[in-house]
Amino acid sequence: MDWSTLPWDKIFVIVTVLVAGPGIILGITVPAIGQAIVAYSGLKAISRQPEAGDRINSIVLLSLAMLESLAIYVLAVILILVFANPMRAFMLGG
Repeated sequence: MDWSTLPWDKIFVIVTVLVAGPGIILGITVPAIGQAIVAYSGLKAISRQPEAGDRINSIVLLSLAMLESLAIYVLAVILILVFANPMRAFMLGG
């Protein structure tokens, strides 16, 4: 096998897309599970102490915002890797 004759541009794009798929799946699934756990715990805490509901609600909303921003960051990184990969010029020599 001669490594210099392989179509590296096509291989690079295929590998990037193959890595982006599981990256999106994990990057969206993990924060979604975390959001479900936070929401469940917040509702459980409010049911135990209804008088502290406003404080618990604000903490839960802040936690959900942080988890959602994690999913958005993952999506941004994956989109950069697929459409504007900074390593493309280095890998393809151009």
